[in-house]
Amino acid sequence: MDPRDEKGKIWKNGQFIDWPDATIHVMSHVVHYGSSVFEGMRCYKTPKGPSIFRLADHIRRLFDSAKIYRMTIPFSQQEIIDACRQTIKVNGFESAYVRPVVYRGYHSLGVDPTKCPVDVVIGALNWGRYLGEEAINKGVDVGVSSWNRLAPNTMPFMAKAGSNYMNSQLIKMEAMGDGFTEGIGLDVFGYVSEGSGENIYVIRDDVIYTPAISACILPGLTRDCVLKIAKELNIPVVEGQIPREMLYIADELFFSGTAAEITPIRTVDRITIGEGKRGPITEKIQQRYFQYINGEREDIYGWHDFIK
Repeated sequence: MDPRDEKGKIWKNGQFIDWPDATIHVMSHVVHYGSSVFEGMRCYKTPKGPSIFRLADHIRRLFDSAKIYRMTIPFSQQEIIDACRQTIKVNGFESAYVRPVVYRGYHSLGVDPTKCPVDVVIGALNWGRYLGEEAINKGVDVGVSSWNRLAPNTMPFMAKAGSNYMNSQLIKMEAMGDGFTEGIGLDVFGYVSEGSGENIYVIRDDVIYTPAISACILPGLTRDCVLKIAKELNIPVVEGQIPREMLYIADELFFSGTAAEITPIRTVDRITIGEGKRGPITEKIQQRYFQYINGEREDIYGWHDFIK
């Protein structure tokens, strides 16, 4: 954590508390069973002031995740949206990473969570580019993981749940242990799914291929941005099953995600992709995305939520 963050405030259940006081009991349900859902959003510094990118969409997904796990959030979507805005204002951020978390708190220790309270916290912190500043231009080295993503009807992969990220941790740690920056998980059928925390795109002959929702991917909001931007740029997109070997023969590859933004991939399993650097289509998508998030392009989709 950035030491500056520890001097800030965190919103918890309707009030702001000091960062060091934002604690939970060690016997809370979430500690033992991973019973939480969350979102990750970026607040960008723009010419019109700080803006949380796609705030309402993120909070809608937070409530969707909670609904899937039968967690009734004791606040409305609008109240959580307002609290996110307030968190930026109270902490004086011009740019930040925003993390709302909904979790089962302290009451009982059985697997049945229904008697435990549902608590909500919102924190904001200084956090640079997830895969590194250099990665935006030069790309990252990744490896296909030995760990598969979740199988259908085992755990709901459309929910952004803390427990799902135990799988992501295995993919990430294995990749780093093997000398890669990130890993790629395959689905239970052996088709490409996603990175440990990013959606993935394969470019071949000027067409973008990306795994469908059925490939155990999180329906990323940055993914949605990429699909809309590709349409703007008249770049065809195909959503479907992607064999592992298609990664190796791609002209370009890239990741997307709120934290990773648009990050090129230069090697997979130590096989060079294209020219081993950011390709032209990736660059076009990346530049258009950065124009939107930085407020340099007209917001025709209503993606910005300015802090006033």
